[in-house]
Formats: sequence, structure tokens, C-alpha cells
Amino acid sequence: MGEMASKADRAGRRAEDSRGLDHAVRFGLVVYGIVHLTFGWLAVQLAFGDSSGEASGTGALQELAKQPLGEVVLWLIAAGMVLMVFWRLLDAVMGHRRDEGFSLWRRRISDIGMAIVYGVLAYSAVSTVLGSSSSSEDSSETLTARVFELPGGQWIVGAIGLGIIAVAIGLVWQGLSESYMDHLDADGQRGHDARAYRILGKVGYLAKGATIAIVGVLFLVSAIQHEPSESGSTDQALRQLLEQPFGPYLLMAMAAGIASYGLFCFAQAKHLSR
Repeated sequence: MGEMASKADRAGRRAEDSRGLDHAVRFGLVVYGIVHLTFGWLAVQLAFGDSSGEASGTGALQELAKQPLGEVVLWLIAAGMVLMVFWRLLDAVMGHRRDEGFSLWRRRISDIGMAIVYGVLAYSAVSTVLGSSSSSEDSSETLTARVFELPGGQWIVGAIGLGIIAVAIGLVWQGLSESYMDHLDADGQRGHDARAYRILGKVGYLAKGATIAIVGVLFLVSAIQHEPSESGSTDQALRQLLEQPFGPYLLMAMAAGIASYGLFCFAQAKHLSR
């Protein structure tokens, strides 16, 4: 039994260190960047008053599905996200060898959380191809309504909101501390394009963190008011932003930030450091 576990551990470490996984992760980062660029474009359209598309990850997939070879692109996105799930889970188990204690568990929890995000996006891509996807706003409201029916459901929804806000704070912190540069190799951190990468990362992480924070606040409001319809998707969060003073300008800035995050994904794919 111990020998089998040892062989499995060695196999896992070989996979974690393989060049094949590097190529898989790069591919996943590219398609993740494409989704964010499309997401940013939908946010721009929303800012200009075109609300026909949903400004969210799901909306981005639906927009891509309308393009030539759209179904092929979505299958590639689904494949890329599945590869990213594999990488994150493998990293959670086999990676972070220099970390220990709280730092190790923090990174492992982050890996698992990102694996869930990638998994949801992969599922959404497949659902969109098969024609079974619904708007993320409706899905959010339906899911929240079901959670409210559980014992302590109101507290669970509130905890979800706090968890989403915690993720948002983590993204904002990465943006402010510029720790996202650790995701790039030495050439990416100190090369002639490093300044551009630093700006893209900072703007991207801050914008994504701000968007997710609004979603978390909507869940908290839903919990406090015991009203499932108040819970939100990223599309609903951006629409809330649009209703504020100077809303279109704020939304344009957010769209630029989301697109910047997508471009930083491309930079990370080019200068991958695992």
C-alpha cells in the first residue's frame, strides 16, 4: 500500500513538473484571456446602452458562440478550462514545496477555489454549445432561492456573500501589492515589456476584484432582506454600477480593467512561471 502511494506521488510530481503541463496551462490561460476580453467588450456595449448581451463570463461564451466556428471555439475553451482544473488540483496537492504552515494552506485553498472557477466556466461552455445554458442572473436567483429553503439558509447566503468579498479583497490585494508579477518568469518580470505587464496586471486585478466585491455585496443584501432576487451575477453587478452617477464612465473603466486582466493572462501564458 505504501509502495503504491509512493509510486502515485512520484507520478504526480512528474506530471506537475512536465513540459506537457506547461503547454496545457499556457493554452488554458490563452482561452481564459479570450473570455475576459469578450467579457470586457460586452461591458463596453452595456456602457453605451446596448443591453442585448449579458456582461458576464456566461454572456461572453454566448457571444463567442455567435461567431464563425463559435462552437469549435467553445469546445476549445471547455478543454482549456478542464486542463486548468487539472493543473490547479495537481498544484494544490503537489505544488508549493517551499511553503509551509499558513502560507501553504492559503495557496492550496486558492488553488481549489480557482479550480472551481475554471470548472464552472468549462461547464458553462459545454452548456452553451448544447443550448442548455441560462442567464447567470436567473441561475443565481434560482440557486439563492433554493439555499434560502435550507435550515439556516439566510446565514448560508450571507456567508457566501462574505466569501465572495474575501476573494475580491484577495484580488485587490494582489493588484496593490503587485504579487501577480510572481506568476511571470524572470524575462516577464524584468524584460522590456515588464512595465506594460505590471500596468495590465494592476488594472486587471483591481477591476476584477471590484466587480466581484459588488457581487458579494449583492449576496449580503439578499441575505439581510431575505430576498433571492437581490443576489447577483457579474452582469447584475455591472448594471448596478451603470445606475450610479457617472455610471457609463465607471462601467467603461471597469470594462478596460476586465480586458486588461485578459491581456495579462496572455502575458502569463508567454512568461509562465509555475
